[in-house]
Amino acid sequence: MSFLSVFSVSIRALAFAGAVLGLIGCASLPEAEYDAVALPPNDPDDVVVKVSLQNRAVYVMEKDRPLLVTPVAIGRPETPTPMGRFTAFRKDARKRSNTYGFHVNGSNIRPGKSANTPRGARYVGYPMPYWVEFKPGYGFHAGSVWPTPRSHGCLRLHQNVAPKFFSIVPQGAPIHIARTQPEDATLGRNLKRPTDYADPDPPASYMISDAALVDIMGKRLRQ
Repeated sequence: MSFLSVFSVSIRALAFAGAVLGLIGCASLPEAEYDAVALPPNDPDDVVVKVSLQNRAVYVMEKDRPLLVTPVAIGRPETPTPMGRFTAFRKDARKRSNTYGFHVNGSNIRPGKSANTPRGARYVGYPMPYWVEFKPGYGFHAGSVWPTPRSHGCLRLHQNVAPKFFSIVPQGAPIHIARTQPEDATLGRNLKRPTDYADPDPPASYMISDAALVDIMGKRLRQ
């Protein structure tokens, strides 16, 4: 997906200014209304991704210039998001989980792990579109942005934002995941957050279909 397909070039500067001002307010937005403005980097080699686990926020920076500021869902205490310094080393817009998904036997579809797939059934991984991997088995991807730790360690971005993150973060970009970040007190202060986690679960038949990967703008991904 090209960056130009995500949003119009002609309104980038104005929209970004409005987004920065909008960070001052504090509210939860309905899923259909939630979005975050992103800017293309002038030099992709200068892009750095910072993640604050305490603030549940992602800051995509080009030196001191914010490109994208958005909430993120983090790992549960028993399956925490790893902290440290990493590098974005693999991107896959149509990624499915190799571990968590569904056991499919005809019309019988049940959630389960790939390692426990029963005889006679096939495994279909949970959709994780716009995957940006930073550690083997861990990555950013589209999914519901829960207000409490929810994932198996991955970092979930809202479905309207994940394509933008995927577009502006190049392979090789440094990724720093820490308990807090300096930007928490400025860019991340009173960050507006989506409420997509409250949406109804999609049917399992949808989740195993190709549409779950190619039509995320009109559907909900929950886990």
